[in-house]
Amino acid sequence: MLHKGKVLTYSDLDTAVGQFATGLQRLGITPNGRVAVYLPKQFETVIALFGTAAAGGVFVPVNPLLKPEQVAHILNDSDAMILVTTADRCISLDGVLPACPALKTVIVLEHERSDGVSNAAPRVVSWQTALVGTGGADVPRIDSDMVSILYTSGSSGPPKGVVLSHRNLICGARSVVAYLNNQASDRLLLVLPLSFDYGLSQLTTAFLVGASVVLMDYLLPNDVLRAVARYRVTGLAAVPPLWNQLAERDWPAEAVEGLRYLTSSGGTMPIETTRGLTERLPKTDIFLMYGLTEAFRSTFLPPEQISRRPDSIGRPIPNADVRVVRPDGSECAVDEPGEIVHRGALVALGYWRDAKRTAERFRPAPDQPRGITVPELAVWSGDRARRDADGFLYFLGRDDAMIKTSGYRVSPDEIEEVASRIDGVRQAVALGLPHHRLGQGILLVVQARTDRLDETLVLSHCRAHLPGFMLPERVYVADELPLTAHGKIDRPALADRFADAFVGPSVAP
Repeated sequence: MLHKGKVLTYSDLDTAVGQFATGLQRLGITPNGRVAVYLPKQFETVIALFGTAAAGGVFVPVNPLLKPEQVAHILNDSDAMILVTTADRCISLDGVLPACPALKTVIVLEHERSDGVSNAAPRVVSWQTALVGTGGADVPRIDSDMVSILYTSGSSGPPKGVVLSHRNLICGARSVVAYLNNQASDRLLLVLPLSFDYGLSQLTTAFLVGASVVLMDYLLPNDVLRAVARYRVTGLAAVPPLWNQLAERDWPAEAVEGLRYLTSSGGTMPIETTRGLTERLPKTDIFLMYGLTEAFRSTFLPPEQISRRPDSIGRPIPNADVRVVRPDGSECAVDEPGEIVHRGALVALGYWRDAKRTAERFRPAPDQPRGITVPELAVWSGDRARRDADGFLYFLGRDDAMIKTSGYRVSPDEIEEVASRIDGVRQAVALGLPHHRLGQGILLVVQARTDRLDETLVLSHCRAHLPGFMLPERVYVADELPLTAHGKIDRPALADRFADAFVGPSVAP
């Protein structure tokens, strides 16, 4: 691994992971005990995550962008026994940690600065104390034991914890390596949060083949481009909002020559963005992917299909069965819309301490052979798609995001794709909001690349390419769109902001 000019070899990482695991055991970690890691991307973050797994515990990565109240929710919901963080972050949590009764120990990286930590926990120890050496007890684990809880925001309510097993992580890494063809010679730039399954996957896939990983918390898109060139990066994963910006920039010659592949997940990539990246990176394979934390990764579109099917999310990844089904579980016909259902070794163990939501989302897989008395569970994603005659899937939107207007069900993705073709539009978001006459009215929010974009131009383009029932009632042009902590478009925040868009005479700024 590389971080800010420093290098940590696999041998050194293995030693540090073993030392940290031993330290956790001496601090009282129990099998399945939760360890929260609230750190930016650095060597200690990776050591803490995998050291927890080696000690028989369950690691809980906490996005470093979260605020104290959000961190407190994760600590309490997971009943974390141990928190690993920096002195500054520990001080910022001073007001909420006393209300986390399960927390017994805080491991602070800069212990010499821990004098400012008060009431943080019954015990505050240094990182050096945690790395106490070798000789920890061997904790028997099997592949179906849980190893991590990843917190993901839903469309409503507080973040929910998705429980992953050792098998989920290993099978996921093997599947991704199979189609990306990762090798020990690869060097991956990790710009995504490690609390995001897509970001964590960069580590597991690299570790599986012995590839190098560059840890990076970037500030600006140009920082990413410079890092790709500087570190001779061969693989880069990002979400569409970042790709939208990178597709507009001039890439350094070293990056154009050396980047073997790029991947996109966490949302639909606008076709214009894909085309822009193809033009700027003619030697780079582009993999468009679809996944959800509950099943890690579901589909990918092979690079050779990009020009033919730029709006497709591809076919199932290796060792995954992904179908489009009707409500009764029967498989949809060609081009018939239905729900994406994922079964196989990548399906998570459920939601942490949430039997109701687990029962709603993790249900018996369709078309199981008769005679099986303990049915296999699959993830019923709540996402809608269609399948073409060649077996390629096309994302249509989430069931809970579908817009119900004038008696029609409208996919926001269809509207967004049309709007994203407009010159000057970087990203588009279509929302269904309460409307006294239509049930839901369509509000289209577009992020502008230039100051020459206005609502009239956007509406004119939409009228030329969309049927009447799919036309936005209102358009709002924004300089920026709100993002989640994982870098995806924050649709709930936009819906809250414009909740009264069709109540008054105009859209609120």
